[in-house]
Amino acid sequence: MSFDLDKKNALTKIDKSKKGEIDKPIKKLVDIINKKQDYYTSSSCSGRIILFSKPKSGKKQDTKWLFVSHEKANFSQLKKQINPTKDQLWLRQESFILHVCCRTLEDAKKLLNLCEKAGLKRAGIHSLKKIMVEIINTPYLNTIIGEKNEILVSDRFLKAWLNQANINMEKNIVKIDNLSKKITS
Repeated sequence: MSFDLDKKNALTKIDKSKKGEIDKPIKKLVDIINKKQDYYTSSSCSGRIILFSKPKSGKKQDTKWLFVSHEKANFSQLKKQINPTKDQLWLRQESFILHVCCRTLEDAKKLLNLCEKAGLKRAGIHSLKKIMVEIINTPYLNTIIGEKNEILVSDRFLKAWLNQANINMEKNIVKIDNLSKKITS
């Protein structure tokens, strides 16, 4: 299949993410990339704060998402969702991630150069079958907060953790904006 047909198919398919649409904080960057002749995005996430329960099986498909925010979160919203459970409770803040298919290896190198100029430390060629660049920001937090029907952390800890997670979410936005500016200049 040609790059142009792959791009057309990718950009017209139904969004299969849990949310069913591109996250608002990264949508402008995705649109900028998809308008370029030699690039298209295959997946994206603007970063998120997640509270989830992880069963003993450890299987991803058995994990229950209890709270998700793709923007800064507020303590009272998060706290409402924290309830003791027999499963493990985890809090995670993830950085933005973007997968970009490139027409040629030279196009991938150009994109990687722009990522470096935008201050992104984790970007690389993820696949050569379809030339794909994976771009990930670095701030990340992950911690267990409960298990065996007991919450293991205090509200003070949760507030401090959430404060740092929100700072990291702001850093995501800055890096997304930096990359948007580098690609359009």
